[in-house]
Amino acid sequence: MISAGDFRKGLTFELDGDVFEVIDFQHVKPGKGAAFVRAKIKSVINGGTKEQTFSPTDRFARANIDTKEMQYLYNDGSLYYFMDNDTYEQIPFEYEAVEEAIKYVKENETATVRMLQGKPFQVVAPNFVELEVTETEPGVKGDTASGATKPATLETGVVLNVPLFVNTGDVLRVDTRTGEYMSRI
Repeated sequence: MISAGDFRKGLTFELDGDVFEVIDFQHVKPGKGAAFVRAKIKSVINGGTKEQTFSPTDRFARANIDTKEMQYLYNDGSLYYFMDNDTYEQIPFEYEAVEEAIKYVKENETATVRMLQGKPFQVVAPNFVELEVTETEPGVKGDTASGATKPATLETGVVLNVPLFVNTGDVLRVDTRTGEYMSRI
C-alpha cells in the first residue's frame, strides 16, 4: 500500500478499478485547515488525465508495472513498431503510447516498454541519448553573452536550445527526462 503523502512522479497506483500514474503532484499545507495533496494523474489503461486532491493519509494499492527492453524498428505512418529481443515479436504502438519517447529514439535503438498485466501501454526513452544536429544557425563571432542559446534540430526531428558554439553535424548528449542539452561529443 502507498499513501498519497508518498506520491512521486511516475508512481503507479490503483484507484476505482483503474491504474493511474502520477504525472505531477503538489503537497499543500494551508495556514488554516488540514494539509492535502493535489495531483495530476493519468490512466494507464485509457490515457485520460485528471486532477484530483487527496488527503495525505489516503492509501492505495501499488500497481505492478513490468518493464522490458525492446528495439524500435520503424514507423509505418500511423503505428510505431518495437521488437521484443527475446521472442522477436513485433508490437505496434499508437502515437499516444510513444509520444514522449519517440522524440529521442532512433530506429534500431532500444527503449523501455512498460506493461500492465502483460499488455504494453507506454514506451520510455533511455535517460541519456546521443543525437546528431541536422540543422542549426551558425554562431556569430562576438555574440557570446552569458548563457546565450539557439535552436537546433536533431536527427529525430526534436528541436532544443543549445549553446552558440554547437554546429550542424555535431553529436550531442541529451537528457530525455528534461529535454535539455547536456554536452557535445
